[in-house]
Amino acid sequence: MLPSGVAAGHPATVAAGIEILEEGGSAADAAVAASLASCVAETVMTGLLGGGHAIHWDGREAWSLDCFVDVPSGHGAAPVELQVPFGEELVHYAVGPGTCAVPGLPAGLGALHERFGRLPWARVVAPALRLARSGVVMPPAHAACLTMLAPVFTMQDDGRRIYAPSGRPLEAGEVLGQPGLVEALSAIASEGCVAMYTGSIAELLLAVPGIPLRERDLEGYRAEWHRPVAAMYTSIMMEASTAVTVLTRGGLSGVADALARLPRLRGLSGRERVHALLAALDGPSAEGHTTNLVTADADGNACVLTSSLGLGTGDFLPGLDLQLNSMLGEVDLLQAPLVPGDRMASMMAPSLALAGGEPVLAIGSAGGTRLRTALVAVASGILDEALDPVAAVERPRFHRAGDVVNAEPGVDEDALEELAAAGLQVRRWPGRHHYFGGVSLIAAAGAAGDPRRSGHAATL
Repeated sequence: MLPSGVAAGHPATVAAGIEILEEGGSAADAAVAASLASCVAETVMTGLLGGGHAIHWDGREAWSLDCFVDVPSGHGAAPVELQVPFGEELVHYAVGPGTCAVPGLPAGLGALHERFGRLPWARVVAPALRLARSGVVMPPAHAACLTMLAPVFTMQDDGRRIYAPSGRPLEAGEVLGQPGLVEALSAIASEGCVAMYTGSIAELLLAVPGIPLRERDLEGYRAEWHRPVAAMYTSIMMEASTAVTVLTRGGLSGVADALARLPRLRGLSGRERVHALLAALDGPSAEGHTTNLVTADADGNACVLTSSLGLGTGDFLPGLDLQLNSMLGEVDLLQAPLVPGDRMASMMAPSLALAGGEPVLAIGSAGGTRLRTALVAVASGILDEALDPVAAVERPRFHRAGDVVNAEPGVDEDALEELAAAGLQVRRWPGRHHYFGGVSLIAAAGAAGDPRRSGHAATL
């Protein structure tokens, strides 16, 4: 059984989940509380007007929850095109209110709590509401991300007030204040998640100039439960060769397919491991800024939840400090024509690994197009190579983008030289960077948050 605990992308997010677990809340309660807290503490990565995917284990079976965004029925304002530098790589985005899709995260949190929660709804909202009142300290990785995103996040007066109150982007150690979130979360606490779809927040959302959402889009949104996709993955765990089933998402995530292609890694040299992972991960990948959290309770329940705003449009709901999602502007997600009412595609891949019918790993990752690479590399390190969770998360990463192989310091140099000789461009990054994803996990041996995103983990 997994240890009871929380792993996530910010210490305050973890603390919110731990608080709920200590009061006897379920893994679902803790996941909802932590997710709401992340919508205060991690607003450079996610927010209440975004979407997500989750997987939940109830001690007997697993269910996937799709609370990603829907395509709206209206026509919005023309998008604002821009390129955002991620280290040496320029990533294309389109922002502005016309890129906002129908939010799904609030409905998903409500569905998760309704089906698997124990504590009262207002209780699981309380930690996030308290954070909104006090403000939250910006950790180094979030401050670095904000520096890159400042041209978008400070396009409007509200964004400048929140993220650059002294005329420059907030730096590590400074307090991120979003007082409007107090009113937003108070509405969520009292009205429930319906506030986002037919209540007070919905009214403000529909009134945003240039937004493509219509009343019927919000009223018709539903979070959906599905059976997860299963991938068989043979690994060495503990002292015996054990068949492991990984439960995850299909679609754009590609995680199940990558695991099916992945050969045994244990015993390979560093050079051989790089080539094996790159071969298994070859294929299309796709959203912008995401965050991930994992919870497990003392009764054997576990939950993994990934959420995102995309990049964010740069527009905020008046008085609520809620940034709009920019999913319609995420070019990597536009794999097919957009049909009003359809659920948009996503690369998110919250996953569970089962051995002998019991979870041995609950894992997810942030990172847009780098999400699959980070998740597969870390999961295989734990399941196949028997790495300690912290060591698996901290191990240097690499990611191929077209003909460019990006690599953190410490990736096997012989492999990188061979890739360069084969005609690929090798881009060596000067240090660990949040470009390479943000993995959080709980495994049988412990929990880990990703230092690339100032992640954190704690167990009870």
